[in-house]
Amino acid sequence: MAKNKKAKKAHKKKRGNGAAGGDEHVLDRLYLVIDSRKGADPDTSYTARLFSRGRQQIAKKLGEEAVEALIEGIRGDRPKLVGESADMLYHLLTLWAATGVKPKAVWTELARREGLSGIAEKAARKQK
Repeated sequence: MAKNKKAKKAHKKKRGNGAAGGDEHVLDRLYLVIDSRKGADPDTSYTARLFSRGRQQIAKKLGEEAVEALIEGIRGDRPKLVGESADMLYHLLTLWAATGVKPKAVWTELARREGLSGIAEKAARKQK
């Protein structure tokens, strides 16, 4: 029984709470699960099925989910927007995994942009 409690405690510690700092974020954990589904059985895993259909299908599904989130945002239905946002993030992470983009690369880019004016940041991209 003590062994089981230690395992649960270690799992909780490993998971973190999603807060800033050294703790792993829920999106990082989700990415690891998604990435682990590469090569899994498409009959038993929706994620594996997406991977088997290729990047184009994953991107298409991301677009569909983005449109659904947009619709719920316009309607103002918060619970549905939350659900569609979760679907959209899941499909975005799946596309990242399919193309080899690691969440840390995106977090680094977001941190680089932090504190920059969106207008200034966009102008700097045009100059490159």
